[in-house]
Amino acid sequence: MKKIISYNLNGIRSAMSKDFIGWLRAEAPDIVCIQETKAQPEQIPTKELDELGYKAYWFSAKKRGYSGVGIITKFTPNNVVKGMNIEKYDDEGRFIRADFGDISVVSVYHPSGTNPDRQGFKMQWLTDFHLYVNELRKTRPNLIISGDYNICRLWIDIHNPEQQQKTSGFLPEEREWFKNFIDDGYIDTFREFNNLPNNYSWWSFVTAARKTNKGWRIDYNIITTSLREKLSDAWILPDVVHSDHCPVAINISF
Repeated sequence: MKKIISYNLNGIRSAMSKDFIGWLRAEAPDIVCIQETKAQPEQIPTKELDELGYKAYWFSAKKRGYSGVGIITKFTPNNVVKGMNIEKYDDEGRFIRADFGDISVVSVYHPSGTNPDRQGFKMQWLTDFHLYVNELRKTRPNLIISGDYNICRLWIDIHNPEQQQKTSGFLPEEREWFKNFIDDGYIDTFREFNNLPNNYSWWSFVTAARKTNKGWRIDYNIITTSLREKLSDAWILPDVVHSDHCPVAINISF
């Protein structure tokens, strides 16, 4: 059984200054998919990760201090692929894949729609990402796609849903994309075990929303349906506070 965690750190150096390493030592996940490293590989202190027995693989944005994904793992992958071979996305450091036998683990950071141009970029990304992973499944059918999707999939995945339907991250077209994606042979692991509202993975710093749990569930461990029988649990860790996000986790056998 492997514990896999996805965690948007909102800056790995910032998280390390808040004892991310101490938490990692105590939590002891087998694999962590990290988003928003906001650092180039040479800027990331890896000595502490090495001491905990983790191998680290990073894919950074060309723009310094922006985006970036990584995978840290206690098990050496057979193969690591950085990017999707689509320049405009790879320049932003949004996708990294590690293969472990017949299972592939992906750390992905979907764009946010911070303005109309970026919303258009996001919607095009969603189309291209869906096509890419469907093509990938032809040769790597067993996928664990962990990351910050920047979309609340369901009505219960956001506080005050009635008032949020014109907000990027909860737009009808975004939720429609997510429905179509799941229907295409993918599983939202958390909702296999928990169908209750008020379970979130991100809270705005601006409004101190975490104190009142006015959050969004935008971080996911998505798996292909081929792995359903190997999944044994999925949960959120809302009390972990290195970031404006919290970790989301699964137990899966491979």
